[in-house]
Amino acid sequence: MLIVISSALIMFDRPASRSDAFASFRAGFTDIASPLLELAAQPIRAVKGIGPYFRRQGDLARENAELRQQLIEARYWEDLAYRQRDRIEVYEAALNVQTAATEDRIGAWTVADPQGPFVQARLIGRGSESGIADGYPVINLYGLVGRVYETGRRSARVLLLTDLNSRIPVMVDRSNTRAILIGDNSEYPRLEYLGRDPDIEEGDRIVSSGDDGVLPRGLPIGRAVPTREGGWRIELYSDQAPIDFVWVWPYVRAEQPQAEPEPAADLAVSEAEGGNANAAELPADAPAPASEADETGEEPAAAAVEDAP
Repeated sequence: MLIVISSALIMFDRPASRSDAFASFRAGFTDIASPLLELAAQPIRAVKGIGPYFRRQGDLARENAELRQQLIEARYWEDLAYRQRDRIEVYEAALNVQTAATEDRIGAWTVADPQGPFVQARLIGRGSESGIADGYPVINLYGLVGRVYETGRRSARVLLLTDLNSRIPVMVDRSNTRAILIGDNSEYPRLEYLGRDPDIEEGDRIVSSGDDGVLPRGLPIGRAVPTREGGWRIELYSDQAPIDFVWVWPYVRAEQPQAEPEPAADLAVSEAEGGNANAAELPADAPAPASEADETGEEPAAAAVEDAP
């Protein structure tokens, strides 16, 4: 009988057929019963958590030991990084090298860009007013995300490495093997133009090569992953975390060298200046210098024709 009554209540308990009085009564009963049920459930939860708590203590002890070891290694690498930074500053000062500093990075939040011309793109809330320009690389905490391809005053669009139109020159950090990273709208962009016998292995670190002069050299991109067809794809470092907050790295590109004037043109200019100077030194009533035709008594062209075989 209780089953039949429960089934009937379930069948006739529809939101459209509920009365306001019944809904108010049920809401009030739930408000009163919820704190009591929560208070009664706390001792049961505590008893059930005793076993997992003690089992977790061993895992916490091992994890604590691993973190202590990583902290010791991190301190060593931190000291090494400071020494390398000081050495690089000395070299840059001696060679008069101007590079973009890490502090110059511009932080920005990203949102999806469904209205843009590309499939794999993001919109960031910084633009030219913040110092962003087209071509600047965009990175997150782990690696390169893409590059800026359209800049407004207060916003900019970022073309991701996974987009079909993305082409980035890269190299293998271990062997300096050059390649082109081509996106195909998948999570793993592929490597092309590796050459006949490329020196690349699974797990190799892939970085930007800087051969195009658009991106700086050495930006971390990902690790090499072989395919069934014998090719190579890249597991991007930037995919380790959601692309919510990124940094735009201002980068000064190498300018094209200016063409030097030809020596013949310089010689003609110097001769013309010398002739003008000599003419200026002559007195006003002095006769004009005799030309080659006046000295020989014949035209230069005619003499050339007679001398020809």
